[in-house]
Amino acid sequence: MKIALIGYGKMGHAIEKIALERGHEIVAHVDIHNGDAAIDSDAFRSADVAIEFTTPATAFDNINAAFAQGVPVVCGTTGWTSRLGEIKEICDAGKATFFWTSNFSIGVNIFFALNRYLAAFMAGFPQYRPTMKEIHHIHKLDHPSGTALTLAEGIMDSDQRIGCWSEQISDDHTLLIDHEREGEVPGTHIIRWDSPVDTITIEHRAKSREGFALGAVVAAEWVKDRKGFLTMPQLMEGMISNPALMKTAGL
Repeated sequence: MKIALIGYGKMGHAIEKIALERGHEIVAHVDIHNGDAAIDSDAFRSADVAIEFTTPATAFDNINAAFAQGVPVVCGTTGWTSRLGEIKEICDAGKATFFWTSNFSIGVNIFFALNRYLAAFMAGFPQYRPTMKEIHHIHKLDHPSGTALTLAEGIMDSDQRIGCWSEQISDDHTLLIDHEREGEVPGTHIIRWDSPVDTITIEHRAKSREGFALGAVVAAEWVKDRKGFLTMPQLMEGMISNPALMKTAGL
């Protein structure tokens, strides 16, 4: 498979390494030094899919530029999703193929499911109240993290007592999300359910960027023969129902 990389920082390098190990070809590298010229090129247009990891300020324009070249996009950039609906409209109109998730790690997506299950269970135990903390490297610009927001949505969807989230306020109806930026931490998310007598904690701690990079490449492989607006739950369901897909993914 031919892959174009939009964003060639630490994640881009990690994705390239895994893609090459899995037998794929990197046909274009797009970064701040070559930008529009690299996307508007025959090399980029030859790609089966582009993988985009950049910044909240540039992601939307990068995605549309790739669409203009007829290249599907797998995107892991967070902090821009107020415009995700515009991308979905383009895909629903049959004009593009797009895959987005707040976190490509298979382990994190298992954590998403666990979070929803626990939140639904806790809805029956009003003495417990949730809080969340996320820790990332100092280079991460947005907060709370996209993963934290997905976790918050899972709690709010599963426990009707929690109606919103905040980085400042904690009350009976608001989920407090705390964030820290520390060193080169790949990503840690901690959810605590506190009662007057005890605390129940679930946590996901990434050990490196490799889990995210592998998930992005697996998503690109899966997207290659599909159309429209695609999501991580669809990919996860495909893995669960198809052991051969799981094996092909190396998981």
